[in-house]
Amino acid sequence: MSATLLAQSAIGGLLLGGIYGLLALGLSMSWGLLRLVNLSHFALAFLGAYLTYQLGTQFGIAPWLSALVVVPAFFVVGIALHALFVRFQVSEFASMLVTFGITILIESLIQWLWSADYRKFESGYAQASLRIGPLFVPVLELAAFACAALLAVAAWAGLNRTLLGKALRAAAHDGPIAAAFGINAKRLSYLLAGLCAASAGIAGVFIALTSTLAPSQIEAWIGVVFAVVIIGGLARPLGALAAGCLIGVSESVTMAAVNPAWAPLVAFSILIVLLLWRPRWL
Repeated sequence: MSATLLAQSAIGGLLLGGIYGLLALGLSMSWGLLRLVNLSHFALAFLGAYLTYQLGTQFGIAPWLSALVVVPAFFVVGIALHALFVRFQVSEFASMLVTFGITILIESLIQWLWSADYRKFESGYAQASLRIGPLFVPVLELAAFACAALLAVAAWAGLNRTLLGKALRAAAHDGPIAAAFGINAKRLSYLLAGLCAASAGIAGVFIALTSTLAPSQIEAWIGVVFAVVIIGGLARPLGALAAGCLIGVSESVTMAAVNPAWAPLVAFSILIVLLLWRPRWL
């Protein structure tokens, strides 16, 4: 195997890791700060991808303009879903079951509206790439990685450098004590839920641009991104991005150097090793 092919595979995996990190960001924040394991986050991302596809192919709307519709709409959807969780006092474990049911409903809706056929959003940037010596860097995947890095850094700075972020962390750590200091944890939880759903909308736009769409892919992504969240650590935006890159590079190099059939095993193999080793951030 040539060094060029190995390096090209690593670049592809690194950029794929940006998508993984972007998807993991919302789930990591929701699980870590709201104590809700929101599996419907993945279904929302794919719904966003299909909406981007529909707006682009049916109405000729550029994906960047579609994001201006999809992201605010998903912010509202996130608030509505969280209101449902608050109304019925859904626990951390129950949230996994409830949101899995919501995932199945969204997947069925996608299949009903767009069928189970594979679909691809062909854009003018699909084949564009930057050349660095013998290596090629796809423009769309690079944009997705840059967006993931920007959001991860912004989320980290928001949690650690702003009063709002410190209030969120305080409410997640000890709600009653935070309330005694005047922190409105309920209001903050709605804001965070909306932002997590909005991040799913952003991920959906990039999934539409970089991947072939099929409703059945939702389950395929859940396992990998779930592993990314665990490895990266709950409510750790930079950790989610780093774990996404680790999984993405490992998968791509495995596909190129060993066998493509081994790639799905990579994420969980790394997860099992790290859980046995148990670094302090897990």
